[in-house]
Amino acid sequence: MAGNRRYLPLDSTRHLGRTMQRYYFFSRYHGLWGRPWHRPLAWITSGAPVEIVRAMGIDPVYPENFGAICGTRRVTSELCRVAEQAGYSQDLCSYARADIGALLRPDLAPMGGLPKPDLLVACNNICGTVLKWYEALARRLNVPLFMIDTPFVAGELEEHAVAYVSAQLQDLIRQLETFTRRRFKPGQLQKHIDLSNEAVKLWCEIREMCRTRPSPLNTPDLFVHMAPIVVLRGTPAAVTHYRRLRSEVRERVHSGQGAVPGERYRLLWDNIAIWHQLFRFYRLFSDRGACFVTDTYSGGWSVQPAPGEAMESLARTYTAVFLNRSVAFRTRQMVNLIRDFHLDGFVMHSNRSCKPYSLVQEEIRHRVIDETGVPGLVVEADMADARIYAEEQVQTRVQAFLEALETRI
Repeated sequence: MAGNRRYLPLDSTRHLGRTMQRYYFFSRYHGLWGRPWHRPLAWITSGAPVEIVRAMGIDPVYPENFGAICGTRRVTSELCRVAEQAGYSQDLCSYARADIGALLRPDLAPMGGLPKPDLLVACNNICGTVLKWYEALARRLNVPLFMIDTPFVAGELEEHAVAYVSAQLQDLIRQLETFTRRRFKPGQLQKHIDLSNEAVKLWCEIREMCRTRPSPLNTPDLFVHMAPIVVLRGTPAAVTHYRRLRSEVRERVHSGQGAVPGERYRLLWDNIAIWHQLFRFYRLFSDRGACFVTDTYSGGWSVQPAPGEAMESLARTYTAVFLNRSVAFRTRQMVNLIRDFHLDGFVMHSNRSCKPYSLVQEEIRHRVIDETGVPGLVVEADMADARIYAEEQVQTRVQAFLEALETRI
């Protein structure tokens, strides 16, 4: 049975490619569309409230997304070596090392590296690494750094935490007013929040359609098409793309067309994609009729913004992201996905780079197995650094996992 299945690509991927090319083109040459100081460029973390940045007339660029691009183009390892030779530890996040390596050797990086920013915006809701990463960038680039601190949510999100983050968002606005010499306009912020809401709603609808058997999407599709919900959040371009993607996915559902022909097993993926092995790795599963119909990673951007006044809504939404939540919360999230999508098993990527995502996985794995009875596999790798990948070992473990599934079904 192995090796004779054809993976079904999406037509929308071509539109995505054009959309992302435009985004990076305008980011690189943003200064040509008016004086550079008129529209500053910010490097921003994926968990930061970008709606505020856009409302202030600042164009955002995401080094984490660039790190994923470096991974898919298999240049991360070389960029990481450059950063390591400059004194950065191999134990640091590969996105951070690739980003710093691209600063030092732009000739090795895709697109010649990212355009130089006028400011940096970081939020620690996804990990603590971003704080030191962005501090290092601020020193190297000699640009100001604006930080937002979100307290860890051990249980339920409490009102004092919301008030604490809301106050920081208000302060961020005042600082950006001083930096840009522009007045904040609440109407502009609401416009970008509304666009974010619409894109998230579409993204949720797309992900929910994967409940269908066979699933119209495989997780690599979700990983590729999550780019706009991150880097184009709060823009019409994201809404346009997800309307197109929703239409294609809906057509697949209506025609009974699955992403993996002959779907036999339905799986859950936990953690960031292995970008340097994106399709090669998942073919180990799809060739045996296994489809990853949902995941925790791209689902991190499928949370509907909280209701309420703009600052309070943003504070609630960005503080309560899943990586800022407890083991119990993340266990419950996976258990619900397994039950709601009628899954046969799950695979966890023990990602050397992402400690907040990976360090508690073994505890979560035991809890999920106890509650659902489905098997869970752990694969050790790195999201972008191809040096941290033992191909034969991975293939052996995947084969054993799939053979175990065979005996259950």
